[in-house]
Amino acid sequence: MMSGLNGKVAAVTGGGGILCSAMAKALATQGAHVAVLDLNVEAAQKVASEIQDSGGKAIAVQANVLQKESLLEAAAAVHRELAKMDILINGAGGNKPDATASPNQSFFDIPLDAVQWVFNLNCLGTILPCQVCVPDMIEKKAGVVINIASMAGIRPLTRVVAYSAAKAAIANFTQWFAVHLAQEYSPGIRVNAIAPGFFLTAQNEYLLIDQETKEPTQRGKTILAHTPANRFGVPADLISALLWLASDDSAFVSGTTIPVDGGFSAFAGV
Repeated sequence: MMSGLNGKVAAVTGGGGILCSAMAKALATQGAHVAVLDLNVEAAQKVASEIQDSGGKAIAVQANVLQKESLLEAAAAVHRELAKMDILINGAGGNKPDATASPNQSFFDIPLDAVQWVFNLNCLGTILPCQVCVPDMIEKKAGVVINIASMAGIRPLTRVVAYSAAKAAIANFTQWFAVHLAQEYSPGIRVNAIAPGFFLTAQNEYLLIDQETKEPTQRGKTILAHTPANRFGVPADLISALLWLASDDSAFVSGTTIPVDGGFSAFAGV
């Protein structure tokens, strides 16, 4: 058991997704009471039910991370069903094909609304939950925020121009918010980020794995060639870093972005 997680209330946005559902379940195994927040309430309920079936405590809450009123309603539900929040995992995010440069769409032809959509979901979708949920921590003078950045924000990737820039903004916001909370409210509130490398999810599997042969695509092969671990990540790879950052074991860690990338960020390619 990681120290200090038993009985804590953790909210996970995007909790119905592949990576964030694994995070929600992991927190529950440590005794945390988990609010699974997702726009897709059915997906959130599935995760919450799996936690409950395993003996954990969880609720599913519908929430739109781009609508403050929706988040306020979600927070009220968490307060009512669990208690005030101690931990916030900002997992909601993603990309869309229209916001990428490709052989079929030049960078100069990317629609502005597609770029805005990606920035809103990733950046504002992190800032707004902080505005709504972190006051619980300010009241307690203690708490943990974990944002989900990306290796794309540290080493910009070809094609995904909007996503790379939006995730870089999250890493920057993580540093700013960590200092702001410590100086203005309490050093007992910590803010960090995890930057996953290449994990197979519903959003990117079609780019990395050929759906007919089930072998890596050319892009997938290039990624593996630049990843010393020589594999794609799986959800379980994120769990140790998540639990460490969420627990008291990382009490002197704030304002950091931790790569979980199989060595991708350390490899120069030669």
